[in-house]
Order: sequence, then C-alpha cells, then structure tokens
Amino acid sequence: MIATPPSYRLSAATAIDRGDRLYQQDQVEVIAHPRTQGCLLAVLADGMGGKSGGRKAADQVLLVAQQLFDRFSPAKDAPVDLLRKLVLESHVMIKLTAITAEQEPHSTIAAALVLPNRECHLVHAGDSRVYVFRGAELVARTYDHSLVQRMVDQGELSEAEANDHPHSNLLTGCLGADEDPPLTFGRIDHLEVGDTLLVCSDGLWHYFTPRELGSILNALRPRDASQMLISKARQRARGGGDNLSLAIVKLDSLD
Repeated sequence: MIATPPSYRLSAATAIDRGDRLYQQDQVEVIAHPRTQGCLLAVLADGMGGKSGGRKAADQVLLVAQQLFDRFSPAKDAPVDLLRKLVLESHVMIKLTAITAEQEPHSTIAAALVLPNRECHLVHAGDSRVYVFRGAELVARTYDHSLVQRMVDQGELSEAEANDHPHSNLLTGCLGADEDPPLTFGRIDHLEVGDTLLVCSDGLWHYFTPRELGSILNALRPRDASQMLISKARQRARGGGDNLSLAIVKLDSLD
C-alpha cells in the first residue's frame, strides 16, 4: 500500500507468470516515488530474443525506470520528459545489451505515471498495453504498434478479427530494433476515486475483452484481481500461453 494525500489512497499489485513458455521474459514493477507521496510509476516490459536476450532487455527497462524515477521531481520536472527518457534510454541500453546477448534483444514497454495532483501520464511502445477504467467502464487505453493494429486503423480488420489474426504478434515498433522506437504518449487530466489502471503484456490482454477486465478490476481489490486475471488467462490459453504480467493501480476511497 502506498500512502497519498488524505482524500484517497493508492493501492497496487503486480503479478507475473511464465505461462507455457520455457523462460520468463516479462518484467513488471510498481515504483513508489522515494520523496513524494501520491506519486508512482507502473512499468512493464515484455522481452523478446531467446532466454538470454529477452530477459536482459526487460531487465534493462526496469533498471532505467528505477534510475530515472529516483531523480524525477514531480514539482519541477515535466512528466512527458521523464517518459520520453524512459523509452529512449531503455532503447539505447537494450542495443548495448545485444553485444553480449545470445540472441538479438528487444522489448516492449508500457508505463503509467501517477502524480499527486491525480494527473496520469502514459507511454508505450509495442503491444503491451495500459488500460484506464472508471468503475467498470473503459475510459482510455493504448493502441498497439503492430501489424494488425495498423490493419484495424486502415479498416481492413475489426478489433475482434485482429485478436485472432495469425500475425497478431508482429510489431511495427519496439525497443532495441534498428529503427528508433515509437513515442506514443497519453494523458488523463484527473483520475477519480474508483479509477483503476491496468498495465499488462499481450500474454494477458489477449484473453479478455475490455468489459471483462473492467468488471473484474471494479469488483476486486488489486491483489485479488491480479490473481484472478492470471488464473483465467492460464485457463483460456489451454496449454499454449505466453509469458504474462500485469500491474494494477487503484484509487481507493479512505472510507
């Protein structure tokens, strides 16, 4: 539990599962700001590139996030600058990691920064997502940097068709690639009590509709919701599940 100003509190949970893969290449963490109450960073990385490359790439994202957030001043520094540095510096570190990795390392990233004034800033690259729910209703989410999302944007596929498309795992942008990663930002001006943030990898969101996610997150506390989501995703994968990871952050009433 992370203490915040007296009108509400932030509760958070993370969960991670190897799925049916041989190696775990996801990493996720919710980091409380070391000096400012009510400020936290939820960050997730889905590594790619074999047992060595993918995990090292995800580790670099979490390391960069911790270092940058330790130096971040919510009162002075621009949130978008922090998130931009998080993406670009992680990208550089992953490319350096390629020198010693067994395979070429890449990673997605999805992050949500919550400020004491209840602003929320988002960034992502790849197909890891951030969802924002108000109660059980979806109010915002990130959109993947992927081939199928591009086809959806162009009207060639529906969202439902994209989810089952055989090329749904092909990315158009991520960290560690030859091209610079995409910089896609989002902002929620004012989170309300009862709002919930979900940061998750494709190994999780692939098995749920937004309505299902919102219902579970609204009904359960973050720890219980995270356990239920992992359990249901494993059941629905039927032995063919990817690594899956998530972070949940909820604004709770003190009552």
